[in-house]
Amino acid sequence: MRLLLAAVLALAAAGAAAQPFREPPSLLDQVAAGKLPPVTLRLPERPDVAKLLPFQTIGRHGGSWRMIAGGASDTRFSVVYGYARLVGYDAQFKLQPDIAEKVEVEDERRFTFHLRPGHRWSDGAPFTTDDFRYVWEDVYGNSRLRPSGVPIELLVEGERPIFEILSPSVVRYTWSRPNPTFLPALASPRPLEIFGPAHYLKTFHEKFASAAELEKKVRDTRVRNWAVLHNRRDNQYRVDNPDLPTLQPWMLATVPPADRFVFKRNPYYHRVDAEGRQLPYLDELVMALADSKIVPLKTGAGEADLQARYLRFDNYTFLKEAEARNGYKVRLWRTVRGADQALVPNLNVSDPVWRQVLRDVRFRRALSLGTNRHEINQVIYYGLGIEGNNTALPGSPLFDAEYRTRWTRYDLRTANALLDEMGLTKRDHRGLRLLPDGRPMKIVIESAGESTEQTDVLELLHDTWIELGIKIYPKALQRDVMRNRIFAGETVMCIWFGSEFALMDADSNPKDYVVSDQQQLQWPKWGQFRETKGKAGEPVDMPEAKELQELEHAWAATADRAERTRIWRRILEINADQQFTIGILAGAFQPVVIASALKNVPEEGIFNWEPGAQFGMYRPDTFYFATSDVASK
Repeated sequence: MRLLLAAVLALAAAGAAAQPFREPPSLLDQVAAGKLPPVTLRLPERPDVAKLLPFQTIGRHGGSWRMIAGGASDTRFSVVYGYARLVGYDAQFKLQPDIAEKVEVEDERRFTFHLRPGHRWSDGAPFTTDDFRYVWEDVYGNSRLRPSGVPIELLVEGERPIFEILSPSVVRYTWSRPNPTFLPALASPRPLEIFGPAHYLKTFHEKFASAAELEKKVRDTRVRNWAVLHNRRDNQYRVDNPDLPTLQPWMLATVPPADRFVFKRNPYYHRVDAEGRQLPYLDELVMALADSKIVPLKTGAGEADLQARYLRFDNYTFLKEAEARNGYKVRLWRTVRGADQALVPNLNVSDPVWRQVLRDVRFRRALSLGTNRHEINQVIYYGLGIEGNNTALPGSPLFDAEYRTRWTRYDLRTANALLDEMGLTKRDHRGLRLLPDGRPMKIVIESAGESTEQTDVLELLHDTWIELGIKIYPKALQRDVMRNRIFAGETVMCIWFGSEFALMDADSNPKDYVVSDQQQLQWPKWGQFRETKGKAGEPVDMPEAKELQELEHAWAATADRAERTRIWRRILEINADQQFTIGILAGAFQPVVIASALKNVPEEGIFNWEPGAQFGMYRPDTFYFATSDVASK
C-alpha cells in the first residue's frame, strides 16, 4: 500500500487557526450591510494555509490584475490561472491537496477524498459530497446529458470505478486495477470534473426541477430541450455563466457577450495566508479583449499587469525597450515541451497516396535528416534552443541523449538515399520528386498563424527540403480551422509543438507519446477512436503505434517503478526511431511581462501548460501589488 498526498500540514493549519482571520477590505461594506457573513463564517473550519515559495512574501489585499485576452473563450483562463483543484501541482511538479483537505491513495486503485468541513461555493451554499454524487449519478449517469457516459479518465480498460459516499465530507472511487492517471487528470489545467454545484444545476435537470418551470426556461433561452440548457449552464471550464457557483479564487461578474470581462474575488474561497488573511490578495482579474496580433503592442504600452499569452520570443526586444518607460519587467521563462517547434505528419490523412508515403518510416526519417536544426537554432533562437527530437529534456530522469539525436543530424545524402530506397526516384523538370501517382511532391505545411517563428522555420526548411526534391508551401490558418482540417484528414502536415511536458519521470502519464486523443495531430482519427470508445475515428492499424498502446496499458497496470522506467524508455525509443513527430527545437523561452509593483511572481519560472497550468502552479491567489496607488487603480 502506498499513501500519497497526506493531510495538510497540521502545524501550519494550527498556526492559522490560532490567529484571527482577516477580512479583505473590499468586502467590509457587504459584511457591514449584512449581505455577507463575516470571514470567520465564510471560511471552512480548517482553511488551507498558503505555502509560500522561497521568493514569496506575505502580501496585502487590493488591486486588479489586468490581462489582455484574444477572445471571449479566454475567460477559461480564470480557471487555468486560478488553479483551485481537488489536488494540484506545486512548483516542483508534485501533487498536493488543495480543495481536498486530505487524499488517501491505496495501490493507485482506491482514492479517498476528505473535503474541508464548512467549505462553501461562491454563492455560500455548502460544498459537500452530494456535489460529487450529482455529477456521478445525474450527469454522467444521464444519457441525455452525457451520451458517451463517464469520461475516459474514469475508465480503466473499460471498467468504471465503484463510487461511494462515506460521509458528507468523504467520497471514494475504487477500481480493481491501478488508475495512475486519475489524480493528474484532476490537477489538469482543464480538470476532470467529478463534482459540480448540485444545488444550482438541479434547477435545470428534469429529475429535480418542476416540469413547467423547466419548460419555461427552455423557451426563454431558445434551446431545444432541458439537456442542452443544463449543459450550457454547466460550463465550469469555459466560464461563460456568471450565475454558476465556483470554488476558484475569482468568479465571473460580467454577462457575455462583452469586450471586457471582470472576475470578482470569491468571498468563500478556502485559502488564507499565514497571518489569517483570506486569499486571493487581488480583488479582481480583468480581461480586456483585443485582436491577438496586437496583444504584444498593448502589453508593451503597459496595459497588462501579468501577461504571457500571445507573446512570442520575437517580441522580446520590443517589449524590453519599453520596459522602464511603462513600468514593467520582461522575464524569459523556460518552456519544458519535448519540442517547441515540430513538424507533424498526419498519418490519418485522407489522401491514400500521401497516407502511404507518410506511413513509410523512411520518408519521415528522410525529412528529419533534411532539417538543418543548427541553422534554425542560430538564426531564430540565437543558439539558445535545444536541438533534436521530441523527447525527454535534460533534467528528466528519463533523458537519453541518443533519443534526442536519433535521425536528427543534417545529412542530405542519407536523406536522399532513403527516398530513393522508397522508389521515389522519378522527378519532374524542376527536380521535384514524383509521388507514386505522378504528382509532384509538394507539401502544404499548415500552421495556426500565431507565430512568426513558425513562418521563419518553414522558410529555412524550404531551402533544405528542396535539396531532397520536395517543395513546401507554408499556409497560415486560424487555430480552430487548422485543427478541424487535420481532424477531417484534409491536412498532410502541420507545424506545431511536441509533447507538453518533457521533465517527466517513471510515474508521469505517457499520454503525449502514445495514442491518447484527437488533439494529437499526428494521428487524430486514432485518438478520436479511443476518446469515443470506438464510436468515431479509426482504429490503430500501424504495428508500432499498436505497440505504444500495449506499453501504455502495461505502464498503467504496474506500480513497480523499475518496470515503469523500462516501459517509458521503450516508448521514447519507439518515438525517436519512428519520427511520428519530427522535433526541431526545444527549451525555447517564453516572454513574461510583469508589472513592477506586482509581487510573488517568480523572476525565473517554468512556463508549461500541463502539468503547471502556466502561472497556476505559482498560485496567483498569492500575487499582490506592493504599493497602494497601483492597488487602488
